[in-house]
Amino acid sequence: MLNQMLTHRLKQSAVDAEEEQIRKQVTDLSDAARQQFYLVFKQQVKDPDTYAVLNWCFFAGAHHFYLGAWLRGLINLLVAVIGIAMLFSPFWLAGVVLLVLLSAAEFWALFRSQIIVQHYNNQLMQKILNQQSILS
Repeated sequence: MLNQMLTHRLKQSAVDAEEEQIRKQVTDLSDAARQQFYLVFKQQVKDPDTYAVLNWCFFAGAHHFYLGAWLRGLINLLVAVIGIAMLFSPFWLAGVVLLVLLSAAEFWALFRSQIIVQHYNNQLMQKILNQQSILS
């Protein structure tokens, strides 16, 4: 759903405009459809603070799992485990480098957690709207 590989290119103004456009579509729904929309959205919406805490406390991919990006979370976890394992091998320096690179990437995601989750929630709202239009 969320193309996390492109999150580094997200622009706040574009994400805000996207959210505003989606919210206008929601406003145009009938009362019953709007109520159903918010009922479904409330159950699935993600919190940027939770994403940030998962990133900060568990840099090994938990925040990716939170947004449903299972493959990226598994890759992140695998890289962390390999880096830690390398610390106890003759390749300890490569392990340090790997963990530093992983940490740098995760800190970038931490600082952009608000826009990443806002974009995810926008995509979720659009998906729910599309499903409702199919059901109507």
